Amino acid sequence: MIIDTLANLGKYVAMNPLFQDVVDYIKSNDLASMPGGKVIIKGDDLYANFTVAKGKTKDVAKLESHDVMIDIQIPFNVPESMGYTPRADLPEQPYNAEKDITFYDGLVQQYITIQPGMFVIFFPQDAHAPCISEAPEIQKVIFKVKY
Repeated sequence: MIIDTLANLGKYVAMNPLFQDVVDYIKSNDLASMPGGKVIIKGDDLYANFTVAKGKTKDVAKLESHDVMIDIQIPFNVPESMGYTPRADLPEQPYNAEKDITFYDGLVQQYITIQPGMFVIFFPQDAHAPCISEAPEIQKVIFKVKY
């Protein structure tokens, strides 16, 4: 997991060749004004999901992980808290290959809060419970990057 400001996203491009495409996309688009939905950037390897998610309480948010894709999550309008537990600390659960997601009933080990202007990167080893907020809606984008 990586947490940082958007101004520093370019410092992480060496970690995955598609991260540069994310940086370029962010520089050439006003993310907060994008309509909701999926935007294909590089086929199945890189796309963005623009969404307005409902704020959840800690007891409702479920841990999830992905085997194929990395998440780069960026909230626009309100701070968003997210639960985090290393995947290695969770029991095996069924994997949905079609949706590239595994849900866990395990407990969150810690919480982080991402402010607008920041991002978080979740790799396959990072189970995360997103969308925790007292705000009723979180406007955000999730870049899905092939691992």
